[in-house]
Amino acid sequence: MGWEGRIKSNHREHRGATEDAEKNRTGINLEGGTDTGFATGRADKSGVDGNGTTDCRLQTFPSCVRLNHMTMSWYEHAVRRYEHRRWTTDDNRMVREFEWGLEHLNGGHTGVEPRLFLAEYASEAIARSEEWFAPAEVSDYRLDSENVLTFTSPLPSPWPENNTVHAQFFPARKSGPAVLVLPNWNAKWQGQVPLCRWLQRAGITALKMSLPYHDRRMVSGHERADQLVGPNIGLTLMANRQAVQDARACLTWLERQGYDRLGILGTSIGSSVGYITLVHDKRVRAGGFFHVSTYFADVVSQGMTTNHVWEALRQEVTVEELRRFWAPISPMPYVERGMGGRRNTFMVYGKYDPTFLPELTEQMLRSLRAHGAETRTLELPIGHYSLELPPFSYVAGYRMITYFLEALG
Repeated sequence: MGWEGRIKSNHREHRGATEDAEKNRTGINLEGGTDTGFATGRADKSGVDGNGTTDCRLQTFPSCVRLNHMTMSWYEHAVRRYEHRRWTTDDNRMVREFEWGLEHLNGGHTGVEPRLFLAEYASEAIARSEEWFAPAEVSDYRLDSENVLTFTSPLPSPWPENNTVHAQFFPARKSGPAVLVLPNWNAKWQGQVPLCRWLQRAGITALKMSLPYHDRRMVSGHERADQLVGPNIGLTLMANRQAVQDARACLTWLERQGYDRLGILGTSIGSSVGYITLVHDKRVRAGGFFHVSTYFADVVSQGMTTNHVWEALRQEVTVEELRRFWAPISPMPYVERGMGGRRNTFMVYGKYDPTFLPELTEQMLRSLRAHGAETRTLELPIGHYSLELPPFSYVAGYRMITYFLEALG
């Protein structure tokens, strides 16, 4: 019996006690698409569809930007207005039903108390993270005539369309440096292609991987990657685990092609996936990240673009509980274990970011430095979406490419 199975059997013994407790519980374009992050504020529940999901039109101003205009400069006010305007551009966010999702963790349903199971599962996953994030051998890599790499994901999901990984290849040389690019949440197929072209022109090969449940991997009937960041706790855990394993499989392919100086470049959730990949894969020499934060749960509960996700979660779990459940897919636990020490990284972030809040970024940077990480940083006077705007996109892109030329050269 594996450790996941042992967690399930252990919790049958606690069921009686936890039922009583439950009764008393109170309740370039550097960006790649519509959402670039993981919204405080309230969703406008103007309608419920036949599947029990709520129409989330996001018509109200989020509390994170509901500030006294007299306390901020005209410039900061302009940035926040732009962030809010970009956030409201998308009208396809849905407040989906909360689910524990234990079936995605081999937890089943019968006899398992969800909170105890998830807490123990998360603790065990972090303790055995080298094993948890280790991908199975991939044997069906295929590069087509349009330089699109496909292969079967080493961690299959219940949806066949998500189980084929797609990555766009931008070769600069036949060997030498190469960077794996991990885009933002809900990035489109053409998202961040200009950034890959910049890397290519600089002499660095790029491979841009589609994240699980995105573009060509999107589940039929969905317009957004709600499985990667959503109110199904177990599914979100496994989707991000799959993202890390897929990324490591891409690194293996690059290595087999003769690229021996490997880097990783992530944006927003791609930054989270990328950092976890970096600290678990010694082949990665350098990591560049646009937008950085601490815990997955902190971004979901406090950031701007995940208002609709938190709306479904907040009635069922506390932030503290969610932080514990989603700890394995958060950068901070691995920083605190010293796994990022002496790793070469460059982190770009926005002073007025309403999605990856600046105080969370500062907390992350302090922890990195306290645990021996060699981290370069660049703070820009932007928010989250506004990284896409010139001159900031040019400044960030130039500094990032310069960083990789130095780190991988």
